[in-house]
Amino acid sequence: MKIAEFALVLTLVFSAQAPADPPLERYIAHTDGTPAANTAAGRGAEAHGGVALRGLASGSGVVVLIPTHARGPLADTRGVVGVEPDVLLHAAKPPDGRGKPPKDDPQPDQVLPWGVDRIDADLVSVDVSGVSIAILDTGIDADHEDLFVAGGVNFVGRRKVKPSRWGDDNGHGTHVSGTAAAADNGIGVVGAAPGASLWAVKVLDSSGSGSLSDVVNGIYWAADNGMDVVNMSLGIEKDVLDQFPLDRQALQDAVDYAYASGVVLVASAGNEGPGEDTVNYPARFASVIAVAATDASDARAWFSSTGDAVELAAPGTAILSTTNDGLYGTKQGTSMASPHVAGTAALMIAAAEVEVTNEDVRSRLAATADSIGDPMEFGHGLVDAEQAAVGTETP
Repeated sequence: MKIAEFALVLTLVFSAQAPADPPLERYIAHTDGTPAANTAAGRGAEAHGGVALRGLASGSGVVVLIPTHARGPLADTRGVVGVEPDVLLHAAKPPDGRGKPPKDDPQPDQVLPWGVDRIDADLVSVDVSGVSIAILDTGIDADHEDLFVAGGVNFVGRRKVKPSRWGDDNGHGTHVSGTAAAADNGIGVVGAAPGASLWAVKVLDSSGSGSLSDVVNGIYWAADNGMDVVNMSLGIEKDVLDQFPLDRQALQDAVDYAYASGVVLVASAGNEGPGEDTVNYPARFASVIAVAATDASDARAWFSSTGDAVELAAPGTAILSTTNDGLYGTKQGTSMASPHVAGTAALMIAAAEVEVTNEDVRSRLAATADSIGDPMEFGHGLVDAEQAAVGTETP
């Protein structure tokens, strides 16, 4: 064998035996909040073959891409207080196989969706244009004639984020928005709080999924930018919770911060079905109103999660609302139940003759809900927008 051929063989052998670089996974490095600690976390990620992507809006953490084996060493970095997986959250959709919604069809003449009718939101007459509802979701179709979209921000992006690109490339966020606040303007549908100021906080991508860190940053943004109500029709699915049962500190810190800032936080309970406690996060946190779904007979929707974290129930099957491209269609899930409550909270804030706190709103929602069955399935009961809004001035 010639020398050149032998060298080629050696090269091929050693190349085949050389270990591949380990894959990089997203983590959140929690720090003590000092600039030095955040810098150290970023440098620590790079030292272990990774990269720092961006900081948390709280200022007390950094999102990094690192090999899994580097989690422990990074956690030992000075100023780093913990490292948790930057898991995915998903738009709360029901499982496949049952109760598929009808095909989307344009609805040029305004109709009152059965859910808004059932909670008596249509019986409340109040100007809600001064109340802001942040929709943490896939974005909102800003050109939809039935929605008043005041603005938005985008947090989605693996490496680089473009904040201005908050349009809806999935349709879920636009549907949720219509249930919360579609205008009473003679076309399409009318929402629970018609004409409220909607803010698109895009934390989920075109597939309906988003990183925990993006959701966390969206929550901080909503709190720091004066949002009155936040709707989160999303959650961490059960298989992820089973895999990482203790890793959700960043999300809890964010919702607790927003609640302490005075924001009414509403989230879908989840579509995991019945069980001892199948409610998803963030709905399961104490600072968040967890909303289960009901059908037209006031029964628990077959997919709706159950547990003692359920606080309220609202319609969630065959919900007609706004969709992308100026159209309308039906969807179902606790995603569709949650904005009924978010819209009701907006009505209450608008109806108040004196300033009300998020705690006032929450306690009155509970006190005025219609009891329809097992608290594990319905919490305090079916939200009653008319009763909740009447007398809000004396919480």
